[in-house]
Amino acid sequence: MATVKEYSVEEKLASVLRLQKMDSRLDEIQVLKGELPMEVKDLEDEIEGLNTRLSHVEDEIRGIQDFIANKKSAIKESEALMKKYEKQQDNVKNNREFEAITKEIEMQSLEIKLAEKHIKDANEEVKDKSRNLESAKKAIADKESNLKHKKGELEKIIGETEKEERGFRKQSDEARTKVEARLLAAYEKIRSNYRNGLAVVTISRDSCGGCFNAIPPQRQAEIRQRKKIIVCEHCGRILVDNDLEATVTI
Repeated sequence: MATVKEYSVEEKLASVLRLQKMDSRLDEIQVLKGELPMEVKDLEDEIEGLNTRLSHVEDEIRGIQDFIANKKSAIKESEALMKKYEKQQDNVKNNREFEAITKEIEMQSLEIKLAEKHIKDANEEVKDKSRNLESAKKAIADKESNLKHKKGELEKIIGETEKEERGFRKQSDEARTKVEARLLAAYEKIRSNYRNGLAVVTISRDSCGGCFNAIPPQRQAEIRQRKKIIVCEHCGRILVDNDLEATVTI
């Protein structure tokens, strides 16, 4: 039966410290990218929303223009009917017929006036929506210009760091396989609790390198002995001595 190698505390600390160094380099690359990935995504979402709005306004304008065309057609029909009724007036046989035709002419005249009012109102609505359309087009153009600039910045950073990032990510994945499962779980949990991603820190000026609270001399001596894994009683970060930090390279 194969035996599982038992790692010393020093080896465990070295493995998790090496992982921390690699993850910190990856964090530095993400900091270099800054908010650009999020800004690019937000701009893309905004442009998509504006284009949808633009499409809706264009559909509304087409609908109003169809309405205007129908009203103009109705006016022509009413005008044709008025001419027809006016001719009929010349051939009426009595006052009753004359009055009936006159009412039809008046009705068509009212229909024309109402249609003209609808056309006027519709044209004003088209003007308003056209202004909104131009405003949306300008907003899209501005945001597309900004997006192009942001993408250019991001692509430049990615181009400069992609090879390095890929290398460190591969090393980080490999390093994780060499860290004891329980220690790795603790490392990931601690790391997720802090924005700077530091789960393993050294002692700096007799203080924790993470939260800067003082570390008692006796505690510092125990850390240097590397006989057990010691965490900061204030922030919970794993503490390592400076000599170990100097020997662990990536």
